[in-house]
Amino acid sequence: MRSSVGRERAERPLLAQQAGRYREYTVPRPLREHFSCIWVNRLSESGSAPFVVIPDGTIDLQWVAGRWRVAGPDRDPVTEHLPAGAIVFGFRFQPGSASEWLAAPASEFCGQRVWLEDVWGRDGRDADLAAMAHGPDPLIDALGGVLNRWAASKPKPNAEMIAVYQLLASGVPRARNVVPWLMSELGVSERTLRRRFEAAFGYGPKTLDRILRFQRYLASGRGIDAVPDALRATATGYADQSHLVRECRRLALCTPSQLP
Repeated sequence: MRSSVGRERAERPLLAQQAGRYREYTVPRPLREHFSCIWVNRLSESGSAPFVVIPDGTIDLQWVAGRWRVAGPDRDPVTEHLPAGAIVFGFRFQPGSASEWLAAPASEFCGQRVWLEDVWGRDGRDADLAAMAHGPDPLIDALGGVLNRWAASKPKPNAEMIAVYQLLASGVPRARNVVPWLMSELGVSERTLRRRFEAAFGYGPKTLDRILRFQRYLASGRGIDAVPDALRATATGYADQSHLVRECRRLALCTPSQLP
């Protein structure tokens, strides 16, 4: 009979950043208005096990399998299954800026992985061909150069939506309800607030707040040993540890103790 520890290890989901060698890079200056981060995930050569992508409140433009695709925003965890040894290049949009860049509301991409050609048509196919001209595995500089040529013609990101994202990323003040609080901060009606959120982020304020709270919890444990979960839970905005456990199951398909 397997021990409880053995069962926990067997049931622990493989998270995206554990599926290979994941690394983040600084965005070149010409692209910083549109993208906040560049990352590369070189998946393991030894197997092609499915992995789980935890929602993070962002949208990525990814180069994978020789094509550009739009990834997210995710409301729930997404299980991906890519070939062993695949290399995924990700360009993470600035908060709320993907809809301006892609000329489509973020809600159209919620929980989806969509080829850029299906969004932009011929222009998307041209972007694929421009990147493919650099070889099967283009370098970051080559991919950035392709995007830089497109970025010059794209609208500037919505500064108000970037500011709203940063407010939520910092945490809603205790004893405040997220929707009335944001309505007060922005001076808009609830209907206008929800419309803007769905266009910029793909879902409403409560969903984005839930996702960013969990991201704060994940970040609070990086590089820190022996910090009790209960303290991390309350420090990052959860009512108590049971609240954290429910949200962890919902957003990462596991319990906090099963997280790496």
